[in-house]
Amino acid sequence: MKIAVVGLGYVGLSNAALLAQHSDVVAVDVVQARVDLINARRMPFHDAGLEEFLRTRELRLQATTDAAAAYADADFVVIATPTDYDPDTAAFDTASVEGVIDAVATASATAVPVVKSTVPVGFAAQMSARIGRQVVFSPEFLREGMALHDVMHPTRIIVGDDTEAARTFGTLLAEGSAIPDAPILAMTATEAEAVKLFANTYLAMRVAYFNELDTFAARHGLATQPLIEGVSLDPRIGSGYNNPSFGYGGYCLPKDTKQLLSNFQDVPQRLIEAIVDSNTTRMDFIADQVTARGPRVVGIHRLAMKAGSDNFRASSILGVIDRLRQRGLEVIIYEPTITAPEFQGMRIERDLVAFKQRSDVILANRRSEELDDVVDKLYTRDIYRADS
Repeated sequence: MKIAVVGLGYVGLSNAALLAQHSDVVAVDVVQARVDLINARRMPFHDAGLEEFLRTRELRLQATTDAAAAYADADFVVIATPTDYDPDTAAFDTASVEGVIDAVATASATAVPVVKSTVPVGFAAQMSARIGRQVVFSPEFLREGMALHDVMHPTRIIVGDDTEAARTFGTLLAEGSAIPDAPILAMTATEAEAVKLFANTYLAMRVAYFNELDTFAARHGLATQPLIEGVSLDPRIGSGYNNPSFGYGGYCLPKDTKQLLSNFQDVPQRLIEAIVDSNTTRMDFIADQVTARGPRVVGIHRLAMKAGSDNFRASSILGVIDRLRQRGLEVIIYEPTITAPEFQGMRIERDLVAFKQRSDVILANRRSEELDDVVDKLYTRDIYRADS
């Protein structure tokens, strides 16, 4: 089997590595430096275990910027390019995915496009009609920093559409994973698109719920932890995804909830809109709490949403920072992954000791042992020292 994978971010590269165990995989990206890193079996971003996997496994994997040649020779073309949420259109920007699908249709009469980028409900059906060929949608449920682990240990594999090609692709994913008998669910592409958005919106709802529980506790002078434990010990609720934070963030949850809300335009709803609004309310509350302490300089300890990640796209702490700056507070940042002296006009303090000394209040979405000596300055809602 010959497979092209387009877009070498978390989703694309982890799937390329998995599939390259048993198939010939050509990984396609527009950035030559990223292609060179992959061919040298090095990582362009941090992910636990993926670099070692690339370096130590016998993978039939090569990377290139020559997309047309990769498509012409492929049985499947896996598309994992960005689909950022565009607030002006209240929808995902699917231009990069559409461009790849059109290019695949031009380069090959038989290659099956498989979309793994998150898209609006109904997108694959529209594209199938546009190119006169089935476009498969196969959603991912990956955590940033744990992409390889999650593709290797799937809780389910979803493929849309229920065609022989789609089922074959689902089997390839299962065979490459550590769970070859993982459940494969075949459904229409439109149903699969809805599953992706509803799954991520449920996770956002759970984050928002426990954050609002924490807000209630803080306002009434209650300890948050016994409330969470008393609620979570009900087996119908469970104890996962219950650690308070500054809000749900990262690349997926904020944009996926907004896209689902947009897809509800002509459907009665109240909950989905409330989930989106709740995140704004939470960041307002955090900013108010910090401002009430009367700091002159607020220190931000790390921008990344998750421990072990170097990605802070749409991190909730960025929303809190915006609110603090609007209140006229000076903000400095300790973020070792940033080499520039500034980030969005804010000073990057690379010396941790100096950072602690300069900060009147230190915000940390997730606790770190390196802040244990400044607990009197620390503001965090993290209880369990865990990402979820």
